[in-house]
Amino acid sequence: MKKILIQLDTDEHPSTFDAIVAHDAGVDELLRYGSIEPDAVRPLVQSAFFTRGPKDLATLAVWVGGSSVGAGEEVLDQVEKAFFGPFRVSAMLDSNGCNTTAATTVARLAGVLDLQGRRVVIIGAGAVGLRAAKLLADEGCDVTVSGIPRARFGDKAYRRARGLTVAEERGMQIAEPADDDELAEALDGATLVLAAGPTGVEVLPAAVWQRVDAIEVLADFNAADPLGIEGTEAQDDLAERDGKRVLGALAIGGSKMKVHKACVRRLFESNDAILDVDGVYEIAKELA
Repeated sequence: MKKILIQLDTDEHPSTFDAIVAHDAGVDELLRYGSIEPDAVRPLVQSAFFTRGPKDLATLAVWVGGSSVGAGEEVLDQVEKAFFGPFRVSAMLDSNGCNTTAATTVARLAGVLDLQGRRVVIIGAGAVGLRAAKLLADEGCDVTVSGIPRARFGDKAYRRARGLTVAEERGMQIAEPADDDELAEALDGATLVLAAGPTGVEVLPAAVWQRVDAIEVLADFNAADPLGIEGTEAQDDLAERDGKRVLGALAIGGSKMKVHKACVRRLFESNDAILDVDGVYEIAKELA
């Protein structure tokens, strides 16, 4: 039987990136649906798995994507609610690449550092940053999630990032620096710093990170100009800069592609895998 992946995307047009990677990972047929709302999920999933007996359901799987992580989480929840008895299929959530990017980065770092007990600061409280924070905390790190300095917004009205509220609700330490001096204070004692700000926003000037002696490794999720960390290159693959090692976004991206494909293949090894951030991280560690 052919391996069929059902692509449920919360955006109007299903991601071509996700579709191409699915084909490259060996999927035989791809059924693509855009503008997916939670109410539409159950009939789509159930009408698919009713075509095959329970012993053949490992040939079907569901991929949930799109630019909105919150919407994707609601869709995945409805995918799981569609299951009953022996009728279930493997599914994965990777809206905006949040899980594969965070998991790949932490796995790369775990491969070169002993993470236990490290003080970590993540600048930027978006979906990738929060997932990286969760994984690093699980590895025994002392994690602080920092907002972007308010001064960086110039004359624009400052609005607290929703992710900081989420981090606070989850019991994480947070920092809300007003300027670069307060950001440097937040970084004091951190040996690992991740820049997880919005695309094209410099969140960590060179003048700040270069003066924090404790920092050993910097990682940047942003590949667009300007980079999230000034004075680094997107291609840096643990390259040494000013006495610190740098993991750039393109170096992360190369490993992320391998993890992404491995996750798609893993979906067809059984009919009961649910790959959210923890499941993706286990696969990323195998490949690191």
